[in-house]
Amino acid sequence: MNEYALKLENVSKKYFIGTIGWGTLKKDFQSFIAKKRGLEDPNAPIGYTKEDEYCALKNVSFEVKKGEVIGIIGSNGAGKSTLLKLISGITMPTSGKIYLNGKVTSILEVGAGFNGELSGRENIYINGSILGMKKEQIDKVVDDIIEFAELEQFIDTPVKRYSSGMYIRLGFSVAVHLLSDIVIIDEALAVGDANFQSIALNKLKAIAKKENRTILYVSHNMATIKELCNKCIVLDKGEVKYFGHVDKAIELYRGKSDNNQLEKDFKDIDRNLWITPKKTILKKISFINKDNNIFLQDEPVGIHLEWENKTKNKEIGIRAIIINYNQESVGSSVYYGKVSNNKIDLYYNFNNLISGSYYIAIALFQYDKDNNEQINDLALGLNINIKDKDNLNWDIPRWGCILFPEPNKKHKTSK
Repeated sequence: MNEYALKLENVSKKYFIGTIGWGTLKKDFQSFIAKKRGLEDPNAPIGYTKEDEYCALKNVSFEVKKGEVIGIIGSNGAGKSTLLKLISGITMPTSGKIYLNGKVTSILEVGAGFNGELSGRENIYINGSILGMKKEQIDKVVDDIIEFAELEQFIDTPVKRYSSGMYIRLGFSVAVHLLSDIVIIDEALAVGDANFQSIALNKLKAIAKKENRTILYVSHNMATIKELCNKCIVLDKGEVKYFGHVDKAIELYRGKSDNNQLEKDFKDIDRNLWITPKKTILKKISFINKDNNIFLQDEPVGIHLEWENKTKNKEIGIRAIIINYNQESVGSSVYYGKVSNNKIDLYYNFNNLISGSYYIAIALFQYDKDNNEQINDLALGLNINIKDKDNLNWDIPRWGCILFPEPNKKHKTSK
């Protein structure tokens, strides 16, 4: 049985609403000791009540084994960054216990852990010293860190003059090359360019596999979560909703596991409004004559749409975009014509989609005088589950989202 790298037991973290946190480990420790002794928190705002508290994490418990690569996903405000700060030791939990079996390096934000007045080289040695490394140990890896970060020309320049991309390259290189057992990455790769992101992902996979180091990786990019991680945690409103298989975690995060909505009213739902002022606004979408959201591959998908049109133009375009659970667009269908009463029934043919779960995003658009398309509203619509008529259990991650026609045995030439 593998030994654990970290373990959390009923960990909670509370903040006071409307207050800039005391923010230092010293004051967190003062509050912690006061609570243990049953005394009043010496750092609490005067006159605060329980209603002024915000619980960023609620009784979080899980265990990570050595060598595992764990993804952490969730919407903004779910508690991801708070969780990583607790594990990194930047702040202390309000209650609960965290057990770490090894040294931790982390990249939680651009420039975190660096002294802006010091050079890149000096910051490397400081970070190594914090981890308990001797100068001779740092000397052995410093050239590798600089080369990986591609900062040979600027390594002796104060890091306050670095761009965000340079910060991230140096921070990432320090985190993966210095002697640590647990590496924590919080959306850092999103800042780097495409080439660096690819190199960084390959490096993370290599150190997890060859060096048996544990990685915690937070990202909103489901593709990188799938590529890098072997398990995944789903956080929602400070609680762990799921910890296990990556595909299952992504489905839960995307809301597809039990989503059987037959209609959606967009009155109180956030959308991406691309054009202002808003002239065409989607109001409602629903399936036609369905009591579930399961469709066979050869079954037409009937959708009823209603919208508000604040222009005199009766011609409108409707684009239905099929999005898979990886947040990738796999296809679309476009309708364009005159509509007098701001509602329509459309029947779509999605025969080429293989079995799986998808979303239908709806974009409403018109054309201006110069024939340039203007998108007025884009909304994530209903979830659809495509079922293979022959009950084939299709593996989307390996085989893709579109089933192409069977090939012909003979080549057909046009006459």
